[in-house]
Formats: sequence, structure tokens, C-alpha cells
Amino acid sequence: MTTRTAFPYALTRAGVIMTPEDGNALEAEGVLNPATGHNADGTLYLLPRMVATGNVSRVGLARVVIENGIPIGVKREGIVLEPDRGWERGANNSGVEDPRVTFIPQLGLHVMTYVAYGPLGPRTAIATSVDLREWTRLGPALFDYDDALDMDLNLFHNKDTVFFPEPITAPDGVESFAVLHRPMWDLGEIRPGEGIRVPAGVDDVRQSIWISYIPVAEVVADIRALVRWGQHTLLAAPEAPFEEVKIGGGPPPVRVDEGWLVLYHGVTGVINNAFAQQQNVNYSAGGMILDALDPRVILSRTSEPLLAAETEDERSGIVPNVVFPTAIEEIDGQKYVFYGMADSKIGVARLDRAAS
Repeated sequence: MTTRTAFPYALTRAGVIMTPEDGNALEAEGVLNPATGHNADGTLYLLPRMVATGNVSRVGLARVVIENGIPIGVKREGIVLEPDRGWERGANNSGVEDPRVTFIPQLGLHVMTYVAYGPLGPRTAIATSVDLREWTRLGPALFDYDDALDMDLNLFHNKDTVFFPEPITAPDGVESFAVLHRPMWDLGEIRPGEGIRVPAGVDDVRQSIWISYIPVAEVVADIRALVRWGQHTLLAAPEAPFEEVKIGGGPPPVRVDEGWLVLYHGVTGVINNAFAQQQNVNYSAGGMILDALDPRVILSRTSEPLLAAETEDERSGIVPNVVFPTAIEEIDGQKYVFYGMADSKIGVARLDRAAS
């Protein structure tokens, strides 16, 4: 057992950075939950989820406008990913949603995880890019079978997936890329009557954060190996009151003095249908520090939200009462967190060390 310490960081709102553009049909139902990345000359870009009428999402590209070291707005530069593959579209739905982008120096690539909203619902997918503008799809994530779990993770919808930026030693001792993900255990959402099923040894049926691994050597030999995830382990389940319904991953983990900084979201309220735009939930931001060498070990974790839906922009929107962190960037030595606000706008908050 590891003794947990107090979580050493705090969030302070710094403003709204992006709102739906008047007259832009592709943003009629909001801009939200952005990824971020830098191009070759260091320019910071936002990759927002842009939602058109009918809940059809695309991924855009927007240059972040910075004044006096503070991100204050964006300049739109178009669309970089849209649901134009058959597995990203259903008969009555489609979308590429909630991108997370991690730059992995060892590969020289930006790696995007996103949700393909296809015929059977949401499925995690991966794409890569050199310049943030042109993306190569590698396809849906595939989960290696582990008989000890008595369950095939490929059966379940999966969201909130994000890669670590540096290799980590996996449980089997092999240098690997690690990824956080959030299986959705209710098979009744796919086939009515099946209900909630969980792997062997899992007592909490609520949606939780898991960690999986991909050997570096396999990815270096063939980039398509990035979609094949193995050695699945439960990392964190809901604990605090602000996450009593479920938790899910946020931005790519950031290496800090204490270990790996991971922000996530916790949810309270009532979810009636996992695929509907919810109206009776509350999303808040939480945080944890994971061990630098073995990220399965949680060194500290928040017991109260770092940021909860309190402002009008966070409380009123397509899905009210949502703070949903998805990216962390450093600007002139100061870390900022970009987050979705009520599934309608994008906010930014300063990330500082907490007062001792």
C-alpha cells in the first residue's frame, strides 16, 4: 500500500476562449472538449470538437491567440477530421468526437484518440499526424484478450482515452506506450437485456479509468500497432462524492516533479441513456498524481473538485453543469488547462501549485 499525499495543484478560471461562431452551421450545437498541439514553429493550436445540427461532430483546427502570456481567443483554420468513414457513421447518427492529442517525441508524431460515433455507438479510434492538419487513421482500438479478466474488452464501448507522452515500463517489464481509457460496462446499451457486465475481480460496476500498454518495439516496427492494447489494469474507480456516478480521463498526462499529473472528470446526477445529450448530470474536474515509474500507483488524489460548474457558461448549455478538462499546455512558463463548458463553449483555467 502507498500512503497518499495531498494533491499539490489547483485550478483558477482564466476566461472563455472559444464560443460557437454566429452563422456557422458546423458549430450550431456547440464547440467543446478540445485537444491541443504545437506545430513545427511552436505555434499553439486548439483542436475543438465542433457540433453541427443533429449532434454531428467534427474536429476543427484553430490557432490560439495569446496576449501577455494568456490565451484569450482563437483564429479558426478549418476542419481536420470529419465522420467520412463508414464505421464513424450510423443510420441515424455520426461523428468524430472528443479528440485528445499527445505528441510522442520518440515517434515524432501527434497521436490523436477520438470517439467514432458509428453504427453500434461510441468506439475509441486512433489517428496520427506530423503537422496537426493532415491525419492518418489507424482505425479503432483493439483490446488483447486476457483470460484472467474472464471478459473481452472489445465488447464494450470505450471513451476518454489518452496516451502518455513517454514510454513506461509495462507490468511485464517491456518498454511500452501507455494509454488511459474508460470502458462502459452496460451491454444493455448495445443489446437490450444484457445488462451490466464487468471483468473478473472488479467489484465496482461504475465506469472507471483503466490503463493498457503497447510495446514500443512493435510500434516502431509498424505504427499500426498503436491500435493494439494489452495488459489491461483497473487504475482508478469513483471515490469522492463529486464522482459518485462515474469518472473518466481528461488531458494527456503531464510529467511533473511528483510523478504523472492526471486530470480527470467526475460525474454526479442521473444518466438515463449513455448516448443522449444529458440534462441531469454534473461534471467536475478532479486530479491525481501517478507514480513516475509505475503509473498504476496513485500517489495523491483530490477529494473535492478542482473546478466545478459554477459560472453561467458552465451551468447553461447543450448539456448543463459541465466542466470537462481535455488539454494542458504551458505558455511562457505557466500551465493552462483547456476545458469544455456545458458542452457548448471552451474555457481555460490556470494550473498552479496549491497553497500549502
